[in-house]
Amino acid sequence: MTERIRQPALAPPPINPARPREDDPSAFLEAHYRHVWQTRMHDLPFVNGALAVESVGFQRLDGDWLGVVITPWFVNLLLVSGGGQLWGDIPAGERRYLSLPCGTMQFIADDDPDIGPYQYCPLIAPVDQLTDMATARLVAADAIRTVFATPPAAPETLAAQEPAEKVPVSRRGFFRRLAGKRN
Repeated sequence: MTERIRQPALAPPPINPARPREDDPSAFLEAHYRHVWQTRMHDLPFVNGALAVESVGFQRLDGDWLGVVITPWFVNLLLVSGGGQLWGDIPAGERRYLSLPCGTMQFIADDDPDIGPYQYCPLIAPVDQLTDMATARLVAADAIRTVFATPPAAPETLAAQEPAEKVPVSRRGFFRRLAGKRN
């Protein structure tokens, strides 16, 4: 008789709750990613030496912080908890969809020991096609404008909102339409 070994059920990954940041996280994130650049990423073959670390356009949305971080290895849209409605604690590696002014976007949770939980939406990686910081800044600024912009209404929606040109209807025409007859 063979003995079955019971394996414990896999526990869900732990969730490290985010501590809301009251202040703009730009300088904090820049310092963190500069440290990563100098200590761990500097000599890797996929980095773009023409780029530096910079935060672009961080602003509050529904009480949380949303902005772009440029590094020599990625350009990402980052969501940082500010104690608002947009943030939701999920385990690192999990994905969630957020409804933003531009539409729905997918974010991936991460939990860095130095900066804590954050969520990101990859915009560009690798960044080898970006020739310089000016180009990277333009891409980041365009991403921020796009994320915070409300998309234009669909043509059907616009047509429904605009009153149709009113054609005068005779009394006889009104009753014929009411009876389901054409003119």
